[in-house]
Amino acid sequence: MSEDRFDNEKKKLTPDTGFNLVSIDYFAEPGNQLYLVEHFEMYQDALNAKKDRKNPEEYFVLYKGTGEEFLCR
Repeated sequence: MSEDRFDNEKKKLTPDTGFNLVSIDYFAEPGNQLYLVEHFEMYQDALNAKKDRKNPEEYFVLYKGTGEEFLCR
């Protein structure tokens, strides 16, 4: 996955508070390939949900850092 390719989509899906579990739809048009799976208030809950997925490497968690930077794990 190209980091630059999804930057705008990641920013759109990053919540102001909490953590979003996001995945990729490889068949969608470029610019609309990322989609929200679920929102969590706690980081550990988002990580656990990611680990419970069939292919956890196809999911990632989006959130804002303390300096308002966009972060992805």
